[in-house]
Amino acid sequence: MKNNWWIKIPVAFFLVLGLTEYMVDSGEMPAFIENRMVQAFLVFVLVLLIAIALIINAIENVMFQTLSEEGKKRYLDSKSKGWEWSWGKKTYKKLLGSKPVEEEGEIILDHNYDGIQELDNNLPPWWVYMFYATIIFGAIYLVRFHIFNDYDQEQEFKTEMAIAAQEIEEYKKTAKDLVDASTVETLTDAADLSAGKAIFESNCVACHMADGGGGIGPNLTDEHWILGGGIKNVFNTVSEGGRDGKGMIAWKQTLKPAEIAQVASYVLTFQGTTPANPKDAEGDIWVDTESAE
Repeated sequence: MKNNWWIKIPVAFFLVLGLTEYMVDSGEMPAFIENRMVQAFLVFVLVLLIAIALIINAIENVMFQTLSEEGKKRYLDSKSKGWEWSWGKKTYKKLLGSKPVEEEGEIILDHNYDGIQELDNNLPPWWVYMFYATIIFGAIYLVRFHIFNDYDQEQEFKTEMAIAAQEIEEYKKTAKDLVDASTVETLTDAADLSAGKAIFESNCVACHMADGGGGIGPNLTDEHWILGGGIKNVFNTVSEGGRDGKGMIAWKQTLKPAEIAQVASYVLTFQGTTPANPKDAEGDIWVDTESAE
């Protein structure tokens, strides 16, 4: 007897898997990898599906044995018949529009080319429908663009470019690694400042000290700045480096833009603090004119 359990079980299991992935929020990782409870649930579902298939098969076998010989024959005949999509088959034949082989004699033409004869078949309905559709489309296009003068290709191009530019600007707001000195903003999130601190302690303490008091490099705690203060100036200084010949190296080859934004934001947290051995002030007092406005 045909049971097709080897098709039904995988299909049912992957349907459950898909629904689970849709319902369970696991971030970027698949739920069945990230969540142990999901793994246990899926194993349970798989075992349950196998058990149900075995039980149904056993019941079917028991019921089959209770049938008479004639009943068994009828049952096996019904199981051997494959499923057929009758509506789809009829629709396909209708769209094809060809005559059955046994009726081709009605449409054979009188022409005979060395025993080869030609059938006078009508055009396939699907082709005719598509041809009518192109006529309707052409009429609508003519009225819309040549009579009522709707938008042309140049206008469409400008509109699409404006939409694309707006989408790019929106994307830049959330894509941290696309930030630059003109778009950077001070980060206040604890995770960003913690990452900035780690970068500072790994790369900057040798010149600026852990408390920002300065050493080889300038003091980061006072109001004086050699190349300007504020997040945009500090970002640019870290990215491009300090003064030629005696300033800090450019870190843009080592750090990503998002990392530069993090360490620049962390540097600004030194403002107003009191280091253990502060270095004398260098540069000019910097006033944030943008915030003042």
